[in-house]
Amino acid sequence: MIDLENVKKPLLPVKSDFVFKLIFGDRRNVDILADFLKSVLDINESEYDHITIVDPHVKKEFEGDKYSIVDVKIHLKSGNIIHVEIQILPIPQFTHRTIYQQSKMITEQITTGLDWAKIKRVVSIIITDHDIISGSNDYHHQFRQRTINGVEFTDLIETNTLELSKLPPESDTSDLWYWMKFIKSDDLDDKEVLDMIAERSSATRKAVGVLKELSADERNRMILERREIERRDWVSIMGGAKQEGRKEGRKEVAINAINMGLDTATITRLTGLTYQDVENLRKML
Repeated sequence: MIDLENVKKPLLPVKSDFVFKLIFGDRRNVDILADFLKSVLDINESEYDHITIVDPHVKKEFEGDKYSIVDVKIHLKSGNIIHVEIQILPIPQFTHRTIYQQSKMITEQITTGLDWAKIKRVVSIIITDHDIISGSNDYHHQFRQRTINGVEFTDLIETNTLELSKLPPESDTSDLWYWMKFIKSDDLDDKEVLDMIAERSSATRKAVGVLKELSADERNRMILERREIERRDWVSIMGGAKQEGRKEGRKEVAINAINMGLDTATITRLTGLTYQDVENLRKML
């Protein structure tokens, strides 16, 4: 049994997609996930009576499709779908990629002869450590298909952006602020800050406890260190991708990425090449 009170090592960063998924994507922590979702979304509370955390991979229908992965994918009681994704680094065509993921989660529901009315809502929560919404200092934005004066066309697709970079240093008294403070994780090694978050609710208290336990596991620290190396490799390859705009140049970047051990899904996101393009290059090496 790990003595959590005597853990001296720094806490793992919650905003790492690896750590975030261990906390919010673990079926044993559904109560933590539900409390976080309630702080973000204006969905009827009865929806949270039955939450299913499902495989986060978005299905690939054709060989040429880009392969999308979301960090946490959830089905609510009604069957409506929520996907939560955390992005530390800026990604090219980020908004296009988000729409692509949402569209896939709509179309994968469709079977022959389906009644259109049975299509379930897809709600995205995108958490970033950098600014993505210009012209506003708010850290939470909700986007739906509405007219400029607020008349709604449909709520079938909804996107919520949470920008950690815009979180005010002082609490705005909302539950979401405390969850954002926890996820931002820049000063969680300050006991006063950690205690403040833990005291907010039973769910935040449990989340803090789970984080301490994860941080005391040396294997988790080793995995995170490896992922940090991959992140730095990503930054290096991104620099090359920006310099090589033409397709042949992007293939060169893809080959370098393959040699560095990056997976096909990551390489397609970096270069804009199709899944099949990358796989063909992989076979040639």
